[in-house]
Amino acid sequence: MQRIDFHIDALESMKKYPKELFCIGNTDLLDNKKVSIVGSRKPNQYVREMTHLLAGKLAKQGVVVVSGGAIGVDAIAHKAAGAKNTIMVAATGLDKRYPAINRNLICDIEKEGLIMSQFPSKTPSNRYNFVLRNEVVVALGDVLVVTYADIDSGTMRSVEYAMKMGKKIYVLPHRISESQGTNLLLEEGKAEAIYNLEAL
Repeated sequence: MQRIDFHIDALESMKKYPKELFCIGNTDLLDNKKVSIVGSRKPNQYVREMTHLLAGKLAKQGVVVVSGGAIGVDAIAHKAAGAKNTIMVAATGLDKRYPAINRNLICDIEKEGLIMSQFPSKTPSNRYNFVLRNEVVVALGDVLVVTYADIDSGTMRSVEYAMKMGKKIYVLPHRISESQGTNLLLEEGKAEAIYNLEAL
């Protein structure tokens, strides 16, 4: 683990630039085009498949996929992009590989990709840390892709960050009864639907 001692321009869009930043891995990835992908911890099969296809396609085009390392959409996006094409932003100190179920994935990203955190060693998974983590995830990406979000969810708070930062937001199209958060964004004209992965 090392302290990041250089400035990351993308994080200037945050409400407040992080006091400290730590990392393990390849910081050159920060210079690449980046897309942040977020969504539910319990995605359905459609969301799992589309998230995997989308992240894999972006990585093949040389785009780095940024996410938060959580179970569900985050982990799918990291895996599909491949460890060397992904940045994970942790909500704990980097001495902890959290969540434990993603330990192997996190180890792979440490070796080939980049893991970042604004929290020093020994920082546990406190609830509010996830909110702070999400702001970094959104800030790093040139755009935000939301593959599934209920209206009252942490993912929708990530959307709020994106709107404040002036980031373009893309979502997957869903049935009326599903992913009501992203459907509302489409209804209000705050997001653009991804209808064709080939057009990306």
